[in-house]
Amino acid sequence: MALDGVLLSGVARELSQRIIHGRVERVLQPEADEVHLLIRNEGTNLRLLLSASASHPRVHLTAVTKPNPLSPPMFCMVLRKHLTGSKIVSISQQGMERILEFAFEGINELGDLVEKRLIIEIMGRHSNIILVDQNRRIIDSIKHITDNISSVRQVLPGLPYVCPPSQDKQDPLTATRESFLGLLNAWNGSGRYDRFLTDTFTGLSKQSSQEILYMAFKGDYSSEGWNSLNHNILADAFLTFYSRVQSGDYAPVLLFDEENRPKDIFPFHYGVYDQGLLRPFDTFSAALDEFYSGRDRADRIKQRTAGMSRVIRANLDRCEKKLAIQRQEIMEAERSMVYKLYGELITANIYNMVTGISEVSVLNYHDPEGGQIIIPLDAGKTPQQNAQNYYRLYNKAKKTMEKQKQMENETLEEIRYLESLAEHLVRAVDEAVIDEIRRELIAGGYVKGTPAKGRSKQQPISKPHHYISSDGYDIYVGKNNLQNDELTLKFASGSDLWLHTKVIPGSHVIVKSKGGGIPERTLLEAARLAAWYSKARQSANVPVDYCPRRNVKKPGGAKPGMVIYEHYNTIYVTPSEKDIDALTKGS
Repeated sequence: MALDGVLLSGVARELSQRIIHGRVERVLQPEADEVHLLIRNEGTNLRLLLSASASHPRVHLTAVTKPNPLSPPMFCMVLRKHLTGSKIVSISQQGMERILEFAFEGINELGDLVEKRLIIEIMGRHSNIILVDQNRRIIDSIKHITDNISSVRQVLPGLPYVCPPSQDKQDPLTATRESFLGLLNAWNGSGRYDRFLTDTFTGLSKQSSQEILYMAFKGDYSSEGWNSLNHNILADAFLTFYSRVQSGDYAPVLLFDEENRPKDIFPFHYGVYDQGLLRPFDTFSAALDEFYSGRDRADRIKQRTAGMSRVIRANLDRCEKKLAIQRQEIMEAERSMVYKLYGELITANIYNMVTGISEVSVLNYHDPEGGQIIIPLDAGKTPQQNAQNYYRLYNKAKKTMEKQKQMENETLEEIRYLESLAEHLVRAVDEAVIDEIRRELIAGGYVKGTPAKGRSKQQPISKPHHYISSDGYDIYVGKNNLQNDELTLKFASGSDLWLHTKVIPGSHVIVKSKGGGIPERTLLEAARLAAWYSKARQSANVPVDYCPRRNVKKPGGAKPGMVIYEHYNTIYVTPSEKDIDALTKGS
């Protein structure tokens, strides 16, 4: 369910109760389309989130903090200039439109009290956050809309603010029984009650219209029975629904699916849904945080990793094409190894060969069955010259094969490295890990940029996964190749246990040994972690190699995360989310 007008009215009422008369302490812009206002009100610190995200536009108080860019965006700087220190004096919604206006009072440079308004328009990919002055002239917006983008309505600094087109819909709060029935009788929609509601009234989502139909017809809200009796029943349900909205009788709930994941959010219990899957929340903000935070984070991570995924995929395709060419060259060179045999047989039979012949049939003494072999000759050369020519061709083929095999190994190593990058990128769950993978791509020359000489103090630092085994042993799992190197080569001691899936891209796993042996149960749990954080997560009987850390080496010039190891053992495990969740997570 989108944040429709009904839900937004509940949010507006809640925000009015909690932040009116609050003062703006700070303005942050952690995302290109998201603003956080830090508000102090009655001794309490509150964080107001306004998002113009195309996927998840919303406004509510949040407990979720995000890292901010090293340099604040221009819109953030504008908001800081105009809103910092100002007081929130009102919050208003235009009818049931998905538009909220926050009015701020503050002192300008001349010492005068002035009003500014921050308007958030929640309209899918057309969502926006707009700052206007007391004359409703646009100061700035988080998204600039030029005439190239929209010929209907421009949103640019200096222009007067104009509300989005209303699409000729009616405000449901002003509807009466007579006006509702008149609109219903005049509507041309083939008897679809649900379409009538969403097409006629502003801010009414499909889910809310289904609830009104459920209230009217108790589940039977098909297009059949389009008559005056049902029209009156529907009118009663519609007016009852909106009387609850007008009175502020809200009780926010989340709808969960069978796997206990938030699926939808409503202003109060909707009878059309299974009541066992509805869970009440004390506030809209808490419900919206629960509903959006994980979903929004996943979407943003997907957006931020999409470009890197394309780069990795393109380089994998390049390497696979190069590998095919190299293997073809090796096959051709292997076929050319027969030139050595030709040279040897010509030399062995040179005493009975003459110049001027184009081929010769000789006994192949390398053939266990003693068969004859026909050798092509250059009639213009002596037998000795033909033998020398074949030796030259053989040496050339031998050098080619050695070179191509070396190049093949290098290509295979690069493929394994790129596959590890792809796997770590799929598993990335926070900005710090994504940033480290990006820096790794830059350092490897896959992405344009300047490799950082050192980490800025403001850049987030990611930490490896930390688990505690059933026997009380610390287990660490790298989140990317840089972390793998750090874990294995710097963090782990020689007696610690090192694990990694056999010839499968994945994470390095370290078990701190406490100076003694590792219990079998802890070994099994660590092996499951190695399999879970690998490309073989969904497979059974995954081979995991393990050995003391001292047996692991990093060859000179090897790419991040690439190591060699010896004197190891292999254990086969089947990873499962249940087993991983059963482990205790450390700090």
